[in-house]
Amino acid sequence: MSHKPANDDAMYHLAASGIAAVVNFPLWRASAIAQSGFKLEGSNMMVRYYKAVVQPPYRGVLATMLGMTWARAAIFFGSDIGKDYMKKHGYYGPLAQTVPPFLIGTFVQIANMPLVRATITIQDPSSTMNSVSEALVHIYKTKGISGLWHGVSAGIMKTVPKYITAVAVKDYMEEKLPRADPADKQSNMVRSGIKSVTAGLAGAILTNPLDVIRNEMFKTDLSLKGSFQKLVREEGAAFMTRGMTSNMTAVAFPVAMTIFVTDMLLQGKDRLAK
Repeated sequence: MSHKPANDDAMYHLAASGIAAVVNFPLWRASAIAQSGFKLEGSNMMVRYYKAVVQPPYRGVLATMLGMTWARAAIFFGSDIGKDYMKKHGYYGPLAQTVPPFLIGTFVQIANMPLVRATITIQDPSSTMNSVSEALVHIYKTKGISGLWHGVSAGIMKTVPKYITAVAVKDYMEEKLPRADPADKQSNMVRSGIKSVTAGLAGAILTNPLDVIRNEMFKTDLSLKGSFQKLVREEGAAFMTRGMTSNMTAVAFPVAMTIFVTDMLLQGKDRLAK
């Protein structure tokens, strides 16, 4: 079932993004810890992963979920509306496909950067800070206002390509997958599932190295170049796969879930309208 973007779709995107953010927080937490290289106590990998995902304290939960919710909703909804707008004004192909997620993704990353840095910082098990506000104040007092946006370059390099890729794959799959009978809910669910998982995986795999660099910048306060050189010196090319398993779940899963739940909500809306 193909859905034509409409201005009132925003609340459906917001709802889907919110559901994905709530479900995803433990996985995001594990990914942040793994990619930042924070140390966890434990006799084996399973024990350490359990501590990263399940064991309290849960710091910055509400701020993280709200940040994820508005960011993904803005990118996916804005990309749909932006692509439709550009096509109406004669812009097609790669330009219409990439410009909206590029612009919106860049804006979202810059706006969310202080929140992102603070929430990742307090996931360090050894951190004495227990809240996002405490982390923001600490960063401001020790690093100045610019410290709140430290890592924004790596964040943009990671986030923007991820969502450009995810949106492009989503739209490509929407066009190429066989159409399902609008009345066949199960077939539409399967079709949306294939599209969503493919888009989520593509975005996560492509940008894992940039995630690692960004988190290294947060941890060490080094520049983009300095963090990259440190990672290469200490880990070689292996740094590119640091935290890949956690990232596959923490990035691919919420993106896929956001796309899938949005599809289900919009398809339900279209059915009710008939």
